Amino acid sequence: MTGSAAPAATFRSAAALGALVGGEPLVSEWLIVDQASVDRFAEATGDHQWIHVDPERARRESPFGGPVAHGFLTLSLIPALLGKTVAPEQRMGVNYGLNRVRFTSPVPVGSQLRAKFAIESVTEVDSNGVQVVWNVKLERQGSERPVCVAEFITRHYF
Repeated sequence: MTGSAAPAATFRSAAALGALVGGEPLVSEWLIVDQASVDRFAEATGDHQWIHVDPERARRESPFGGPVAHGFLTLSLIPALLGKTVAPEQRMGVNYGLNRVRFTSPVPVGSQLRAKFAIESVTEVDSNGVQVVWNVKLERQGSERPVCVAEFITRHYF
């Protein structure tokens, strides 16, 4: 996987994050999902289904015409893409969870993906912390349909 663009947004406080609620989505750089990344994900998770890790068989037998990335590999790209899209100046940030996830289209190996992040809400939590709900849409270059939509929750401490 490759890519290295400058972050689209910087925030130094909870108020700055809150100002992004309802605004235009922040758009990540494009990232290539290659076979080596799919194979490493299969090793890490134990999911060696042939549609992911056997390119020859996938070309012959799968309805996708070749190998596809795991849905959970696609999902796992969200925090990294967010980290390259926003540059928080904070003490600490953590992934808090997901409310909704749908894998709406396959990701053929070799695809370029990007994410669009729209902030739905920012809520105070703990001392000096906020919880952010992001509406995320992962897109594949050349496709009208997103490959994944999710509601992703993070917490940020300033």
